[in-house]
Amino acid sequence: MDYVVLVDEADVEHGVMEKMEAHQKGLLHRAFSIFLFDEKGHMLVHQRAQGKYHCPGLWTNACCSHPRPNESDNTAAQRRLSEELGLQTELIEQFAFTYHAVFDNGLTEYEYDHVFFGQYDGEVPFNAQEVMAVKWVSWSDLEQWITNEPEAFTPWFKIALPLVKEKIKSKE
Repeated sequence: MDYVVLVDEADVEHGVMEKMEAHQKGLLHRAFSIFLFDEKGHMLVHQRAQGKYHCPGLWTNACCSHPRPNESDNTAAQRRLSEELGLQTELIEQFAFTYHAVFDNGLTEYEYDHVFFGQYDGEVPFNAQEVMAVKWVSWSDLEQWITNEPEAFTPWFKIALPLVKEKIKSKE
């Protein structure tokens, strides 16, 4: 059974709960999202496997999940990057944000999401139980894709993307 870390709006831990129960009750919990870029600045996106408990078949950032109780965000991010995409690379936390999304199946994502950036060039030997497909896309192609097919992307990805772009521009 998987557990998530319950937090308040300041990301202060106040308990743990079984993952599905937290999503059924819509309780704020800690999460992370990983955005990977290649040397050309293309972003890696993946299509969620059909077996996912919410948002199956939708496109999103390289990897996202929840740290386990007593697991650091960076350790969790490295663990899930390996489990989902079969790769390792240095990850650096860039910022955090909170989002809330209710899904048709009655589940709710209410997450304090720590966002990590990493660079990776090479093959992505993804886990087919987690991921249906991966694709490297340029910013312009990604923005056009989201404009033309917003329903093809996860809610958190569409919320995080402008924040990611702003963070990248602030570094230039």
